[in-house]
This record gives sequence, structure tokens and C-alpha cells, in this order.
Amino acid sequence: MQGCLQGKVAFITGGGSGIGAATAERFAQEGARVVVCGRRLEPLEQVVTSIRAGGGEAEAVQADVSDEQAFVQALESVAERHGQLDILVNNAMAFTWGSIEETNTEQWRANFTTSVDGTFWGTRTALKLMKAHGGSIVNLSSICGELGTPWMSGYSASKAAVTNFSRAAAAEGAPYGVRVNVVIPAVVETPATEGMLSDDNARKSTEKLIPMGRVGQPEELANAILFLASDQASYITGATLPVDGGRSAVLITALD
Repeated sequence: MQGCLQGKVAFITGGGSGIGAATAERFAQEGARVVVCGRRLEPLEQVVTSIRAGGGEAEAVQADVSDEQAFVQALESVAERHGQLDILVNNAMAFTWGSIEETNTEQWRANFTTSVDGTFWGTRTALKLMKAHGGSIVNLSSICGELGTPWMSGYSASKAAVTNFSRAAAAEGAPYGVRVNVVIPAVVETPATEGMLSDDNARKSTEKLIPMGRVGQPEELANAILFLASDQASYITGATLPVDGGRSAVLITALD
């Protein structure tokens, strides 16, 4: 797919690490002008430096996706500065952990502000900016939004909402050539999972539940996002693509 994003302007939220950073690197390799967005500037600048060192085009935009005004303004400014917005990847996420009985209303709602509200604000803005020329929006959900996950009820509910919202957005964007699709990861080796995966026993237990026998790498998710964002997926919209080593395909795998 060499050069498949040549001349495209891509905006990636949560772009300072993990899946977002890997996606930014991959997009730049394919010729996109990449804008990475996040709350902290330092990791964003590290991603930009890495991309530029490899000959790619990138810039950092500091904005909190859970702040509607800041996020919308960031998207609109990028489109104005570059003359267009072709690709949006809604990757930023936040979650709280705890049983349903112990979760208060504030903690419950905290799961939705970034994952659902941010995805809505980003998608709504991108649809407006892309209507004249078409484009691609890729939203990140989670296997937690597909299967019941104890102690993560709020996060699971928010990711299920992202998936079904994306289907509605795909239907509304289709007449204007704006495609909206969803990538569904399971366990991926990122800073968010570092604590769990650093424990050998926890890692081995997790890997036993995955038919392919290992956790995913950010670059593997980035390749799937790249495909859906590119014209290689020109007739795909409203789709959900699990990238999970087969985890969602099985009830359980052997534990011995």
C-alpha cells in the first residue's frame, strides 16, 4: 500500500502513545500529513520528531478530547490551515475500574466523556468538514463493548455506544462519500496495559484466552486502521473489524 495516503490530511486523537502513535507513524509512511492530538504535549512532540526523522510530515496539537470547544476548534483549525481534512481517527479513551455496586455516578459518566462524547464531537465536526469532498472516519471501540466485562461496566457500555453510533454516522455520511468504520481491539501491548502485562502470570493467563496465543501489538492495529482509512476500503462503511487474535471468535480457549 505504498503511498496510499499521499496528499491526505489525517487527524489522530490519543496520538501520543500506543495505538495512536503507531497509527500516526504508519499513516506518515504512506504519505499522509499527520496531526497528532492529545492532552500532553511532550509525548505528541516525540511522535512528531520520530515521523519527521523518517521523512514524514507531522505536527502536534494539544487539546483535550473531552473538552468540546477545544477539540472542535482543533479540528477546524487543522482543516483551515491545510485546506482540508481527509481522515479522522477517534482513538482517545478513558475508563474507570470497579464493581457496579461501588461505581458512583461521576465515575460512570467519566467513561463516556472522552470515548462517546469525544467521538461524537469529532465525528460531527469531521462530517461537516468532509461533506464537500468525502473522507474517512475510523473510530476505536473495544472487545469490552462486544462482551460483558466485570469491573469495567462503564467502559464496556461506552465502547458499545461508540460501535452503534458509528453505524448511524456511516448511514448519514454515505451519501457524501464519508465512510465511518470501527476497529475493535482486545488486549494490545500499550502503556495502558503495561501494568497488567508486566506480571508474567497475568500475561500468560491473558495469552491463554487468545487463540493466537499472544497479545496484539500497536502496529497491528495501525495496519487495520490504515486499511479502513485508505481508498483500498472505498466500498466499506458501517463495518466493525475485530483485530484481536481471534479472542472475540471463541467462547473460551483451553486453560491448561
